[in-house]
Amino acid sequence: MSAGSVAVVVAEEIGIPSWDLYELSIPFTVFGKPQPDLSDHWYDMRLCATKGPGQGAADFGVSLRTPYGLEGLTGADTVVVTSVPDTCVEEGAPLPDGLADALRAAHAEGARMVSLCTGAFALAEAGLLDGRRATAHWMHTAQLAARYPDVTVDDSVLYVDDGDVLTSAGLTAGLDLCLHLVRRDLGAHVANQLARRMVVPAHRPGGQAQFIDLSVPETDDGGLGPVLEWARAHLDRPLTVDDLARRASMSPRTFYRRLHAATGTTPLQWLLNQRLVRAQSLLETTDLPVERVGELSGLGTANNLRHHFLKQVGVSPADYRRSFFTHPAPTGPDLARPAA
Repeated sequence: MSAGSVAVVVAEEIGIPSWDLYELSIPFTVFGKPQPDLSDHWYDMRLCATKGPGQGAADFGVSLRTPYGLEGLTGADTVVVTSVPDTCVEEGAPLPDGLADALRAAHAEGARMVSLCTGAFALAEAGLLDGRRATAHWMHTAQLAARYPDVTVDDSVLYVDDGDVLTSAGLTAGLDLCLHLVRRDLGAHVANQLARRMVVPAHRPGGQAQFIDLSVPETDDGGLGPVLEWARAHLDRPLTVDDLARRASMSPRTFYRRLHAATGTTPLQWLLNQRLVRAQSLLETTDLPVERVGELSGLGTANNLRHHFLKQVGVSPADYRRSFFTHPAPTGPDLARPAA
C-alpha cells in the first residue's frame, strides 16, 4: 500500500516568518521522514517554491532552497499549502504568480488539496473552497469569510475534512490535520505510533475547539487525567457521565464543564471518539470478529459499530480492516473478555 506523493508549496516570495516556518516544518516532520518500521510504503514528499526551483527565501538567518517550482505539483497525490504571504491576508495582495492556476490544475488532475492556517486563502482564491465548509486560524477567519463569501468559514474547529479538500487552523492544528491524513491513508495504528514518537496527542478530532477556556483554574482540572486514563482502559463498560464524574469526585455538571474546557468537546463525544480509536486499533491488529470488536470498544452490537464507522470514518468496519489489517496481535485476557 502506497501513501502517495505529497507536494508542499512554499508561497513566501521574500522571507519566511517564524510562525510560517513552524507550519512549514509540520508536513516535513509527518510526511518527509520515512518510517519503515511503521509502514513499508511512506510518502514521497517534494518541496515546491512559487519562485521556481533553486531559488529560496530567507528570514531570521534561515535560508531555504527548493528542488522544484510549481511544476512539482503536477502528478502529486496530495498538495499542501502551509501559508501565504502576510500581504495576501492583511492587504489583499495577489497570490504569487501562477499559484492559483497550479492549484486548480492539480485539483483537476485528482490531487487531494490541503491547507494549513493561511494556506486557505490560496485554496479560496483558486476557487477550490467555493460551496465548501473550511477553516483557518481564528485570527484570520473573519477576513477569509469577508473576502470569499461563497466559502462557509468555521472559526471554531481545528480542521475540516471535506473529502478531497481539507483545511486546518494555524500552528499545532496543522499537525492534527496531517496526522489525520496519515490515519486516513495508513490507518489508526500507524498514526497513533507516529504521534507517540512526536510526543503529541494521538487524535484530536477536527471538530474540537481551536482554543480552550484558560480562565478555568488549573487546580480544578487536577482530577481529569487519571479518570480519562481509567476510562480508556475500560471502554468495554457502559460508561456514563455520572460514572466518570463520580470517579473524578466531581458533580456531573462540574465534570462536564471541566472536560469541555480542557478538550473542547463533550464527555459523550469524547467517549465516542475514544471508542472509535479503540475499534480501529482492534480491526487493524487482531482478527477478532466484528461483534467482539464492538463489545471491546464499547460500541455495542456489530450493527452499532457499523453505524458509527460509516458516519465517522466513512467506510464499514470490514472495508477498514481490508485496507489496514497488518497482522494479528496476541489475544490475551484483556481481549478475551471485558476488563474487570
